[in-house]
Amino acid sequence: MPPVGIVVAAVVLFLILISAIKIVKEYDRLVVFRVGRLIGVKGPGIVLIIPIVDTVTRISTRIQVFDVQPQDLLTKDNVSVQVNAVVYFRVVDPARAVVSAENFYQATVQIAQTTLRATVGEISLQVLLDELATVNNRLQEIIDEHTDAWGVKVSTVEIKHVDLPQDMQRVMAAEAEADRVRRAKIVAADGEFQAAKRLTEAGAMMAEQPISVTLRYLQTLVEVAAENNSTTLFPVPIDLLEGVKQFAERGAPDVHVHTGKPGDKPAGGEQGE
Repeated sequence: MPPVGIVVAAVVLFLILISAIKIVKEYDRLVVFRVGRLIGVKGPGIVLIIPIVDTVTRISTRIQVFDVQPQDLLTKDNVSVQVNAVVYFRVVDPARAVVSAENFYQATVQIAQTTLRATVGEISLQVLLDELATVNNRLQEIIDEHTDAWGVKVSTVEIKHVDLPQDMQRVMAAEAEADRVRRAKIVAADGEFQAAKRLTEAGAMMAEQPISVTLRYLQTLVEVAAENNSTTLFPVPIDLLEGVKQFAERGAPDVHVHTGKPGDKPAGGEQGE
């Protein structure tokens, strides 16, 4: 049986060897410090370090996401709104993320909150609502510019919700309703204009060919007769109405009525032989 000291030494050596071997996953990196001095970033795979002498910090390079808590903000046109956003980022330089910032995650969260407040304060409410994509891009550029010194890349910033005061919601709803009514009236007026234009053109064509009026009238009779009704229609030719009109314009001829006895000569006339 080996002495106790040899057994203890073997156990200690085994533990040291185990602590010297680090298995790093594909999405992780080890930032290695030797006697407090940065010697580099290692991984993925099996990494050997010197126990006691080396200290390591494990950093994930996967996309991370956090919510920017709702902020009570004041826009450029003095409208109070509550805005929250979501930020997507990843560590691209693990060494700088460890050395430059004590906690790069919290630092990124705080810079996102302050940038959101400053950016919304520089624009009006209408711009915030209508040009949301532009505001998101502006936020991403500003936040990424600050976090670049920490080895952090901000890929996307999205404003999730803009909460308006109740009175502002009522005003915007009334404005939207008035705009819808305006567009409806414009569409109706445009339809009336086009219909009147077409009717004018149709009237001009029918004036050149009067028989087309009669044909149109007869077509209307066919359409009306298709309905289940008891009305009887008698078509009157348009030419006949035209003749009646001309007769009325010329006037009826004078008619003399003789009311005397037989044999009497008409008044104002001569007796014949």
